[in-house]
Amino acid sequence: MRRNVGTGVFLVILVICFWAVPDLQEVVAGIAIFLFGMAMLEDGFKLFSGGLLETILERATASLPRALGFGFVTTTLMQSSSLVTLVTISFLSAGLITLTAGVGIIFGANIGTTTGAWLVAGFGLKVNLSAYAMPMLALAVVPAFQSSKYMRGFGLVLAGMGFLFLGIHYMKIGFDAFQSYFDLTEYALTGFSGLILFSGIGAIMTVIMQSSGATMVLVITALAASQITYENALALAIGSNIGTTITAAIGAISANYQGKRLALAHLIFNVATASVALVLIGPIISLVNVASSAIGISPDDYTLKLAVFHTLFNLMGVALMLPLLNKLISFLEHRIPTPTPMLAHPQFISEATDDFPETINIALQKELSHLLDSALPLIAGGLNLQWDRLTQSKNIPGQVMQSRTDMEFALGTKYIEQIKPIYSAIISFSARASGINDMTEAEVSRLHDLRDTASHISRAVKSTNRLHRNTLGYTVRNQGMITQLYDQLRIELADLMVQLDLLNTANADKSWLEQAQVQAQLTRKNAISQAEKYIRNTQIEAPMATSFINDTQYAYDVAHNLISAAQTLYLEPISIDHAASDAPQPTVHTS
Repeated sequence: MRRNVGTGVFLVILVICFWAVPDLQEVVAGIAIFLFGMAMLEDGFKLFSGGLLETILERATASLPRALGFGFVTTTLMQSSSLVTLVTISFLSAGLITLTAGVGIIFGANIGTTTGAWLVAGFGLKVNLSAYAMPMLALAVVPAFQSSKYMRGFGLVLAGMGFLFLGIHYMKIGFDAFQSYFDLTEYALTGFSGLILFSGIGAIMTVIMQSSGATMVLVITALAASQITYENALALAIGSNIGTTITAAIGAISANYQGKRLALAHLIFNVATASVALVLIGPIISLVNVASSAIGISPDDYTLKLAVFHTLFNLMGVALMLPLLNKLISFLEHRIPTPTPMLAHPQFISEATDDFPETINIALQKELSHLLDSALPLIAGGLNLQWDRLTQSKNIPGQVMQSRTDMEFALGTKYIEQIKPIYSAIISFSARASGINDMTEAEVSRLHDLRDTASHISRAVKSTNRLHRNTLGYTVRNQGMITQLYDQLRIELADLMVQLDLLNTANADKSWLEQAQVQAQLTRKNAISQAEKYIRNTQIEAPMATSFINDTQYAYDVAHNLISAAQTLYLEPISIDHAASDAPQPTVHTS
């Protein structure tokens, strides 16, 4: 309610200002058109993110220099450090790039965002941009309404550029006409107090407009119309760098711990850079004068000198922070620690990936691997086996035979604490993601397959819980043939789980998964046949045999669901390469 009242009051004040100063309409309309163009530009580039942008990002961050270059180039092309920041947070949250690479991209994006100032100061103010804007808008209509998302993306990008040009044009006209009513330079402040005040104004402007690029365009057009002083314009540029961190902060709200680390890095970098620029403003201005003179910029061309300043102080920030990068990473990891793996929280899926369809399935796949990693120790515990000993043992049958101590393993409770929260998060994430319009039919199909994989893993743990009572009763002490039968079930499942665990290792052989379901069914039939043989030979009693045959079905359910999950995760087409090797096929134990 208060927000609505505040919005209403603001609109009333704006209308009054329009009535009092008609030419103000063109300035505000120019800002609105420019921001609308920015939004269309971002939406257009997002439509290219169904594989192209993600592939480039994944391959361009193998080293810090390449990450810096990627941040610079993409921000220069897209003219949106906000989009680059959000893509980076999305990929970092999904575990596809390292935190160091993410920070490198942010550093590069800060340099790339300065190219906008050069375009406006060097081209936008000297050319009638509306002459270019109108044809671009007219041409954009045709591809923008095509069914292909790439054509729509191209149309939106073209329209976005047209609206950007149109917005700059109207801001320039508005400020030129504005001079006949007010001279805003009367409110100029000099000295350190002016730097602080106008830096704060620049930060607030950027927070409101959600775009440092929009702030810089407004500042440059106002400076060109002599509505602000050069010194105050420099302070506004510094403030815009601080205000732009709000984009990363908003994007990190729904991100995991890695996304939050990146947002904090962005804040530290921009605030530190701005602080140094404010302290060293005198030497930096002198350096700007020298650099401007060297490249032929006139001493009174303050708009281009502002572009030089914007570039130099961002380069200075990167130069200062790069030697401290390792310390920054260590600080971020200490300040926002990695969640303890045993805590039942999703590690890779979050709302931060929602705008990028390719990232959605990659993040979900990683989360399912995390869920499987959480489930395997619980299944082992439900069979009265210690998971760490199984994974380290070279003799699984011998390890199983030695496991006779009652572990007092509360599998039902552990399922609720360690599996269900992640499973629920996966189902919620899948339901939300399946409603995203930009996902292709193949991506939606893959999403549904991955969602079903979570159900398989959950059912495997629940089936183990049904096995737990009899397994415990017949294996904590040797009771003859019935103990041998249950031990054989435990050996089969333990062997399967260890082989599944090895699938995450490099060069793991996955070909055995193709016939694993057939082998599991055969193992079940052999176990039942063995039980029937023992009954005929009066080696076990019928009630024991009945329990074992029922439990054989539960054991098969565990194996079937684990294998189904692994087949979806490791055999179906995925975005990350999992190269197969010539590793030996796992040994399958039969009764």
